[in-house]
Amino acid sequence: MTDEPPCSEHLPEAARCGPVSHALSRVARLHRITAGKLLRGLGLYPGQEFLMMHLWDKGPVRQSELIKAVDLDPSTVTKMLQRLEQAGHVRRCPDPRDRRAVLVETTDASCGLLGDVQHKWGDLEDHTLRGLDEEERTELLRLLAKVEASLCTDPASCPEADPVDE
Repeated sequence: MTDEPPCSEHLPEAARCGPVSHALSRVARLHRITAGKLLRGLGLYPGQEFLMMHLWDKGPVRQSELIKAVDLDPSTVTKMLQRLEQAGHVRRCPDPRDRRAVLVETTDASCGLLGDVQHKWGDLEDHTLRGLDEEERTELLRLLAKVEASLCTDPASCPEADPVDE
């Protein structure tokens, strides 16, 4: 194992008491940027893949449930859904059980997108973890699960469990 220095060796004074938190923030930002670049070729904006992943796994859901599941501002989700609907990947319609609620579902056209997203997500995984061997990847996943559990002390503020964990 090599102990390579991080891209940014300088730790801001205000972050000196939280070097791990600072590193996690930097890594999360870079990961999101890389994901955005990979998904742009599919016509997706960052975050839209999470909406689609939820819909592909769960089927039609109320828009309010989708907002809770992805833990984003309702106006952000509405804008994302408008773009996905314009691209032909989702459709929204009144919930037959409650006309005040809106159901969101994938379209047949999004089936091809599913395979493309899976492929790009695999590319992102390979790119992100290319410097780690299999044992290190397993350990990183284990440690990140522990960090997530530490942060998720209030079930109301925790995102829905990933399908991998179910």
